[in-house]
Amino acid sequence: MARAMFEYTKTVLKKVSFNSDLFCKELEKALNMLLPFEVKELTIWIKEYTANKPELYACMYLIK
Repeated sequence: MARAMFEYTKTVLKKVSFNSDLFCKELEKALNMLLPFEVKELTIWIKEYTANKPELYACMYLIK
């Protein structure tokens, strides 16, 4: 089930990426909910996903 939550998180983040405030809010929820190894995977995915989306860079402070 944990893997399903990780995939669901990525889906939600993709859907709210039109709004940086929503993206930050959902990212914060995900970081609090996911397991530590999933957070590492999500960090890698976020860096790749936001590479061409400078409006989402404001949320990168959430990822330590």
